Amino acid sequence: MDRIQITPELDFSRIVYGMWRLGDDDNTAPEHVQAKISACLDQGITTMDQADIYGGYMAEEILGNALTPDLRNKIEIVTKCDIVAPAGRYDKARVKHYDTSRAHILASVEHSLRLMKTDRIDLLLIHRPDPFMDHHETGAALDEVVAAGKVRAVGVSNFRPWDWTLLQSAMKTPLSTNQIELSLMTYDAFTNGDIAFLQERGIPPMAWSPLGGGTLFASSREDLRKELKKVGEEHGVDAAAVAVAWLLAHPARILPVLGTNNLDRIARIGDAAKLKMDRETWFEIYTHAIGHEVA
Repeated sequence: MDRIQITPELDFSRIVYGMWRLGDDDNTAPEHVQAKISACLDQGITTMDQADIYGGYMAEEILGNALTPDLRNKIEIVTKCDIVAPAGRYDKARVKHYDTSRAHILASVEHSLRLMKTDRIDLLLIHRPDPFMDHHETGAALDEVVAAGKVRAVGVSNFRPWDWTLLQSAMKTPLSTNQIELSLMTYDAFTNGDIAFLQERGIPPMAWSPLGGGTLFASSREDLRKELKKVGEEHGVDAAAVAVAWLLAHPARILPVLGTNNLDRIARIGDAAKLKMDRETWFEIYTHAIGHEVA
């Protein structure tokens, strides 16, 4: 498994295991969570993606209950904050909203450290752009948690380029990544400037829902499925691995975030890294995704 440098001091596995469904599993026992992490580690997948809101603000604790000191030292933890929904510890919230205030960011970091039983977060992301953000306050708070050693690196999620530059303008710490929705079903980032913005700056994007949340394999996309299956058969992998390999092939150094609770599927996540895709194959798949040949 290749690795990608996030900062000079921090690198991630090229494929990331997403834990947004961790609390949805019928079995959330520490031993079962440890088995999932071990299945990732067997493939060289060491980076685990969390968020405070996952599982109704419970997924971080489920992970923390499974982490031994030895296991913690083998993985990198990504987590996110700023979404406040009327659930869990925020069940008294009157309305779902975003909170990028200093008080909320500092409190969120403390909650995440405590729930995951760790002394550091490897990467903290602002989960959604906040239309009420005071970028000076937010930027200073992110600098503060890095300076305190509680967070090793910071970034954002679902930001557009102008959201990024606004926040970065008020920070000393460089933003390290933008985690965006990206797949063969949601590919606008390749042409709307989102990927170009990051690629120009040498910043590796993270891609959430790289299989389109399951819609990639809907009956209406039979031609695309057939193309993925054909390429997969040529390389000895399944269609899902080809869809992820399509993202890995891009020179922007995309890190796909893949989540499943099925141990057999977890054991096959790394198959995508086995496939090296050439330019014409990439465009054959892209042509099926957009529904017509490029101009």
